[in-house]
Amino acid sequence: MTTIIWFIIIFGTIVIVHEFGHYFFAKKSGILVREFSIGMGPKLFGTRRSGTAYTIRALPLGGYVRMAGWQDDESTIQPGAQISLITNDAGKVTRINTSDKLMLEGGVPIQVSGSDLIKALTITGYVNGDESQEVTYHIDHDATIIENDGTEVQIAPEDVQFQSVALWRRMLVNFAGPMNNFLLAIVAFFALALAMGTPSTSNQIGTVQSSSPAAMAGIRAGDKITAVNGTATDTFAELQTEIGKNKSGQLTLKLDRSGNTKSVKVTPKSGMIGITSSINHGFLNAIKFGFTEPWSITVQIFDALKSLFTGGFSLNKLAGPVGIYTMTSQATKGGLYNIIWFLASLSLNLGIMNLLPIPMLDGGKLVLNLLELIRRKPLPAEKEGMVTLVGAALVFALMIAVTINDILRIF
Repeated sequence: MTTIIWFIIIFGTIVIVHEFGHYFFAKKSGILVREFSIGMGPKLFGTRRSGTAYTIRALPLGGYVRMAGWQDDESTIQPGAQISLITNDAGKVTRINTSDKLMLEGGVPIQVSGSDLIKALTITGYVNGDESQEVTYHIDHDATIIENDGTEVQIAPEDVQFQSVALWRRMLVNFAGPMNNFLLAIVAFFALALAMGTPSTSNQIGTVQSSSPAAMAGIRAGDKITAVNGTATDTFAELQTEIGKNKSGQLTLKLDRSGNTKSVKVTPKSGMIGITSSINHGFLNAIKFGFTEPWSITVQIFDALKSLFTGGFSLNKLAGPVGIYTMTSQATKGGLYNIIWFLASLSLNLGIMNLLPIPMLDGGKLVLNLLELIRRKPLPAEKEGMVTLVGAALVFALMIAVTINDILRIF
């Protein structure tokens, strides 16, 4: 149960932070954000503010942003639909109800014969089922529409749609999700370092476990191990490597204790002698760690991506939701430090993966933006939709394959 809760918190935080990046820069660019949802699936709760519907949905995994005119935004009313309208004193429609889950007091029932909620802002149909006379209503620019599930969102006129803003603004909106994932990682690693410090790279010992081989040999915290069996060890990593080479045989360690040099004999147990590195603290150290650790992990991620193509493609090099759940379980066993470290690393992964030039992902959208910049005009909507559909199918197929492989690895 603990793993499930942490999985929801970690995955949910990463996705919501990602979507908030899109949301924030869309708002700043003048794009109408019709809905910001926490969770997926059926709506549990909703409210509206400044033109945006904020909803909480039943499946606590991630969330999404609906921007006017974006690829996943629907804003049509099919002919034949039975709806009701609320009009203002000027006769303009201010609310449109397409849901059978609620009734609008004073609403005018109409059977739709045609509608244009983007350019002309009109609805045409038959009032009270009277097919002898077709009536056309004009819609207020900021009117709202109640969708099938009861969610009330603002309509999406052309001037507030995604495609209506400058290209550089659209590129910024597309990049903002991954950017927020990078920022989350930097902040998380900074907070870890500020709260708990960071392992030092020096050869100085931070702690010595009681009754360990190091303690039995008289090694103390603060000692520097400058050599192992005559091999110089300037860093803690070199120290671990040299000790690890000898699983059980006796080692000769050269110590520097407050400027005085001495040698001690110690016999490792399973390649360890029971010491930890010293810890660096301080605000500047935390700032440094906030950038160096994400950079180190980013290099590892790109090395892993490179190996997919140069070292032979294998599903074992990828992880889906099931694999992430397994890794979450392992992280929770290591305490809060490991959990936050895992969240930050996963956020980096999500940000980088989303920037891959694959249609449907943010990187694919940026590629289309660059093509528009070169061509000086966007791809036709039909072609862009087809490219996105193919990309979505490929991503979906890969996700299914990875998930099946993750399950098989568990068993």
